[in-house]
Amino acid sequence: MLQDDYILRQIREMVRALIKILFQVEAAELTPEILEDEETRTALEELLALMEEGRIDEAENRLYDLTSSGSDGERKNLEAGLLFYYALNGKSDDFLEEHNFSREEIMTGIEDLADRYGLSGIAEAFRA
Repeated sequence: MLQDDYILRQIREMVRALIKILFQVEAAELTPEILEDEETRTALEELLALMEEGRIDEAENRLYDLTSSGSDGERKNLEAGLLFYYALNGKSDDFLEEHNFSREEIMTGIEDLADRYGLSGIAEAFRA
């Protein structure tokens, strides 16, 4: 439990820092509303709806499809991906366990996402 709390805080602070550094967004709460692009916001809301239904793996697969290009022109999708993992991290341990997911998998998802955009060093720095 204590380990999960540490990972929860680590993920939350990592995503907040990445959003601030990469997108110059500093918000009290990281929600889909911070996304300026309406299409990206809609895609994120669809991912979040899948998550709420407990279909986390399906949401992650869709996120992968959305971010697999990793081009600079699609960096808005990186922001959506970070917000997805931020929201997922906000779920209770019981919710994650019920849907066969863990905080470690959230951290791994963020690292994989960062790697697709050539930012693996940043994500690893937060983990160290």
